[in-house]
Amino acid sequence: MTEIVNLNRVRKDRERTAKKAEADQNAAKFGRTKAERLAEAARDARAKQQLDQLKFEDE
Repeated sequence: MTEIVNLNRVRKDRERTAKKAEADQNAAKFGRTKAERLAEAARDARAKQQLDQLKFEDE
């Protein structure tokens, strides 16, 4: 005897796996590690601080 299959569940599972595969591809293509994000934030903060030190105040 064959097993009864819920077609909605099969469709949703197929869509879920397709979205997961696309998300994995995008993560590999565009994603950055936490260390990379933190390093960039530190670089930006350091650059902003250096620019602020070079500003002249007009009075």
